[in-house]
Amino acid sequence: MKVFKFGGASVKDAEGVKNLSSIVRGQHGQLIVVVSAMGKTTNLLETLCNAYFHRDSKTVAIMEELKNFHLDIVNSLFPLNAPVYKNLDELFTSLGNILNTESSLCYDYEYDRIISFGELISTTIISHYLRLKDIDNLFIDIRKYLKTDQNYRNGNIDLELSGQLCEEAFDFKNTTIYVTQGFIAGTRTNQTTTLGREGSDYTAALLANLLNAEDVTIWKDVPGVMNADPKEYDKAQVISKMSYKEAIELSHFGAKVIHPKTIKPIQNKQIPLYVKSFLHPESSGTIIEEIDEHLKLPPIYINKGNQCLLTLTPRDFSFIAEEKLSHIFAILARYKLKLNLMQNSAISFSFCIDCNTAIFNEFLQQLQEEFEVRYNQDVKLITIRHYTEEAIREIIGDRPSLVEQRSRTTAQFVLRNHMSEPIHSRS
Repeated sequence: MKVFKFGGASVKDAEGVKNLSSIVRGQHGQLIVVVSAMGKTTNLLETLCNAYFHRDSKTVAIMEELKNFHLDIVNSLFPLNAPVYKNLDELFTSLGNILNTESSLCYDYEYDRIISFGELISTTIISHYLRLKDIDNLFIDIRKYLKTDQNYRNGNIDLELSGQLCEEAFDFKNTTIYVTQGFIAGTRTNQTTTLGREGSDYTAALLANLLNAEDVTIWKDVPGVMNADPKEYDKAQVISKMSYKEAIELSHFGAKVIHPKTIKPIQNKQIPLYVKSFLHPESSGTIIEEIDEHLKLPPIYINKGNQCLLTLTPRDFSFIAEEKLSHIFAILARYKLKLNLMQNSAISFSFCIDCNTAIFNEFLQQLQEEFEVRYNQDVKLITIRHYTEEAIREIIGDRPSLVEQRSRTTAQFVLRNHMSEPIHSRS
């Protein structure tokens, strides 16, 4: 049995759905197809969630945009009397019913139950289209079988329970192909949870682990794992082979090819992971597996935008020691913010996080109770794995950095997007 995962870029339009069906048709044997939301749907649903939670009048217009985007794709793929329209109408009605009720006070809970519609809609369309093309498959609502705790927006998987439920659901008695959602899961009480942004890779890895898959393939719009984003670096090259360890490091630093949690489930059972191009499925791509020998890798560049750099100074002039750090990390955990870089001196602590405008002001208020806060918004974090001085000169040049760090294998630089970007202060 194999697991295929298709990201949003691979199914962003009708041609993408047709291409997916062509790839699936060429596969022989048992297959689980894990699919993300189409195109930029998750971003649109995040905007919808924020509007709903903050009672913004734009909610109706955003909902209409969501419907029109998907219906344009469906109209290009199906005849007007196709059953898919009824199923989609049920999903849009369910989402509309949520939006017509008053929000709870828990943003993360509302986020998960709204954001999940992206994957539910995409898999509904794809399952129906495969059947239209005589590719028999069964649709699975993964929320019934992958079970997490109630840590909304970053659910922790109950592996034992999920394993039992998935073995029963994916038994391959009545089909050789299942279509299911990435990124989303459910609690024991059937509340919707998510596994962290871009978590569809993690879903594929979990299913591979729980069901002892032969391998996992992630289908991307790039020819494999590359040493840089080809849209930003014209010398980018494919890395044909990579160890689990290196893949984990790259995902930790923000490489977009693989979700950070993906590697552990497959490494634990020594399941190979392939990263291949959905545009050129015949190409070999990249294989990630256990590698004993030391591979010589080129410098690998990772550019994370939409970052915020904060510097905290205790109001009482006390040292940044374990107790202070523990308090800072507790606040970060409360708002589910991941540190992308951190650096401290005697009385200051600087760190870089992804900007989340929905909770940023509230997060700052929490910090201000004990610290003076200075911050730069809209900065970018550039990471160079296996760096050389030549690589740093080529990528960073003479641009001044707000923060710079180097270890044996990794160099990181926080840069302003605009030289006039101001430093904000909250005291």
